[in-house]
Amino acid sequence: MSGTTKNAETNEYSCKNSTGTMKLRTYDVFPGISVVFYDTDMSRPEAPLMPSPGRIGLLHCREGRFELHAGDQSCYLSRGDFSVCLTGAGDSEVYFPTGHFQGLSIVIDPETAPRSMSDLLPGVSVGPEDIINKFCSGSKCFIMRSCQQLEHIFSGLYTVPEPIRTGYFRVKVLEVMLFLSSVDISPAAGEHRAGTRSQTQLAKDVCAFVSANMSAHYTITELAEHFKVSPTYLKNSFRNAFGESVYAYIRTQKMLCAAELLRDTDRTILDIAGECGYDNGSKFSQAFRSVMGAAPSEYRKSKQFPMESISLEGSSR
Repeated sequence: MSGTTKNAETNEYSCKNSTGTMKLRTYDVFPGISVVFYDTDMSRPEAPLMPSPGRIGLLHCREGRFELHAGDQSCYLSRGDFSVCLTGAGDSEVYFPTGHFQGLSIVIDPETAPRSMSDLLPGVSVGPEDIINKFCSGSKCFIMRSCQQLEHIFSGLYTVPEPIRTGYFRVKVLEVMLFLSSVDISPAAGEHRAGTRSQTQLAKDVCAFVSANMSAHYTITELAEHFKVSPTYLKNSFRNAFGESVYAYIRTQKMLCAAELLRDTDRTILDIAGECGYDNGSKFSQAFRSVMGAAPSEYRKSKQFPMESISLEGSSR
């Protein structure tokens, strides 16, 4: 079930299927350039989310995770990540692995958009063809992982007041284009291209295996032997898919598991540390702080809300 409403500059779309609901809002900001906002609570959309073939999609992930399969390539975005994709001829599949995704995409049609943004603002001498040649040459997708600069550029787009929204989007589109013209995509600067489907599947299989064996310690060599691949292939696959090392991912998952136990159980901190594979309380506390921003005891205290301290409307003592 779906519905669409439209005015001069905005197009709203919503749908519902067996996996959840999805809302899209599109703003036409320049000829051939629009900004699309996504608010989804589903895992597998039935309606196509990717722009028509030949369009450029500048996608930012605000919350959740976004997975795109285009031909043999896979693009996997987490919170704060950004990608530049050139859509193909109907070969794209989109998934939301966590069942939730919020973000936006700046969609550019090279056929109808200005050939150079300098036509709109002198000094912004970059256009659609420049973006395609720089980021999509030999690959359909370029990925830039979360960083302070991306946060600075995109954070305001989600909270701008309605009366100035269209004008603000126009300014931001020009800012994004100017930013892309200055991005260093050399391998030495940490270039990220989309991985293959097999690489993404391997990374997801490793994630599932590690999550099911949280108390164990595995080296890269042991994981590679288990999945019958080389250590180098496993490391590269994981970084292409998730933008971080296997060890960083494992540590984060263990600390998220520990945080849940601290919130929802009264087990001791040492007991929880052992559950997450740490036999040293000090090392566990150090790892927990690096991921969660607080020591385990501080975290547990901050998440405890005794019932007697909660004032409920209409209650009496």
